[in-house]
Amino acid sequence: MIDKQDIGRMLTAMAEDLNAARHELTELDNIIGDGDHGTNMDRGFQAVMKELPELLQHDDVGAILHHAGMTLMNTIGGSAGPLYGTLFMWAGMTCRGAVEVDALTFAGALESGAYGIAEIGGAHEGDKTMLDALFPACRALRESLNKGAALTEALAAAAQAAEQGVDYTKTIVANKGRASYISKRSLGHQDPGATSVLILLRAMQRSLPD
Repeated sequence: MIDKQDIGRMLTAMAEDLNAARHELTELDNIIGDGDHGTNMDRGFQAVMKELPELLQHDDVGAILHHAGMTLMNTIGGSAGPLYGTLFMWAGMTCRGAVEVDALTFAGALESGAYGIAEIGGAHEGDKTMLDALFPACRALRESLNKGAALTEALAAAAQAAEQGVDYTKTIVANKGRASYISKRSLGHQDPGATSVLILLRAMQRSLPD
């Protein structure tokens, strides 16, 4: 079961790993975007860290995720703010009122966040966005859990699927987001948003006890 302490560890690991990767993400975004993805993601998750002690006063897992999403929406900036904010807010709504959630509920929360991003962004798999990593990860996570895998093992499978999704973004042209402005020149470059999804999933995995 996942409780508020687990969520706190996940958020902390995400903030640490995004901070470490901020220059990599910025370099990727310099090629096909505005060049601010790494800085923006780091700023958003550092803001969540400042609020984390207060957030963990809640026992409600859904409330913690939802409040984190609101903070991300207000602090990340650019198009990534609403997208990552939605990911956490919709995940939180799925877990609303729960002091603990099981692994399948957690997978459902991640799926809900992914669908929320697709709805507000109007993107689909194959558009060269974060969804090219997130949707395959969601499928791999649920499939692994349905086969009886522990959550850490299932998250490893999800991260592997996301990594394959990141590689896939190098082979396609952007149809959505800032990268779509350069059209065919985006070919051959990986999507920064998909890369940050991979970082978040790896952080989730390493934050949980085996």
